[in-house]
Amino acid sequence: MRVVIAEDNPLLRDGIRLLLTDHGITVVSTVDNGDDLRAAVGEHRPDAAVVDVRMPPTFTDEGLRAALAIRAEHPDTSVLVFSQWVETRYARQLIAEHPGRVGYLLKDRIVSTDDFVGALRRVAAGGTALDPEVVRQLLAAPAVDAGVARLSEREREVLGMLAEGRSNAAICESLHLAPRSVEKHVTAIFTKLDLPQARTDHRRVLAVLRYLNTTR
Repeated sequence: MRVVIAEDNPLLRDGIRLLLTDHGITVVSTVDNGDDLRAAVGEHRPDAAVVDVRMPPTFTDEGLRAALAIRAEHPDTSVLVFSQWVETRYARQLIAEHPGRVGYLLKDRIVSTDDFVGALRRVAAGGTALDPEVVRQLLAAPAVDAGVARLSEREREVLGMLAEGRSNAAICESLHLAPRSVEKHVTAIFTKLDLPQARTDHRRVLAVLRYLNTTR
């Protein structure tokens, strides 16, 4: 098995590397942030990635966002999230969109190294490995669109007007904003909703659908 490790704590990162190596698992790369993680997976195409949730630059949810991108871009690479934190927004999305080859374990609840390695092997083989506490928090937390939740109040206002079918010009007039300001808000909405420009998908329509799903 070939693995990439993404962990910003250098001591823990080295510890995981040594542990996996001792169990006959090849660590092809270790990184400390989400961007380098995605690059390492693209370069090495590992069987699995071990990913912390909170990494530079904001130490909030970079790891889970990178995990979502990896599962979408490299479906043969499994992801085992290994963190102190349960980030329910992106965790729910990760598990819902990619029910196989995904795991989420809490660092302070691992009883033995064999448990960790066994979970990694299970995930790499196409299965799942979820800590019971992660499951409990996911079931207890309401379904929230992580991208919509990140929008500012003004961006939500603009997205709501897009949902009403308003043009950029109409939004400018209603909110007394310059055209350039509205364009920046719309671009920020697409970015936060992870809607890259594509020939086949109309981003305004996709953004509106995401918004309507959170207001039902």
